[in-house]
Amino acid sequence: MPKVHAAAGHAPGRAGRSRRVASSLAEINVVPLVDVMLVLLIIFMVTAPLLQRGIDVNLPTAVRATAIQGERVFINVPATFRKDRIVYLADEPIRLAILRERLRQKVENQTDKQVYLRVDRGLQIQDQMDVMDQISAAGIDKIGLVTKMAEEK
Repeated sequence: MPKVHAAAGHAPGRAGRSRRVASSLAEINVVPLVDVMLVLLIIFMVTAPLLQRGIDVNLPTAVRATAIQGERVFINVPATFRKDRIVYLADEPIRLAILRERLRQKVENQTDKQVYLRVDRGLQIQDQMDVMDQISAAGIDKIGLVTKMAEEK
């Protein structure tokens, strides 16, 4: 009789363990998921304002200027152009050496090939001429220089 009692004692214990294992596997631990999501949220909150920031170009001033109308293609030449030779076609950084081909692709379907150039006023005229040479080589007929309006006194 003791053998039967011992066998009966093992059977409920095994069944009890399997129930505990099955119930613990059915529950999902969401704490690590929440931790990862919070870290990602913080990263996106910090980097989003940096992505929306434009290119800093300190424009020269002009007394007479006309408003730009129609579809516009802007080339921004920041103050850092002198050391890295990178311009921005809209917001896309492009090396000066490949600007000609990128411009040719961008304006090939336009009838009025016109580009607006925003050059930082701290750059030398030679830097501006280097960019204008690449624009002319791309087959652009008109180059407009963007300035800011002079403040009336």
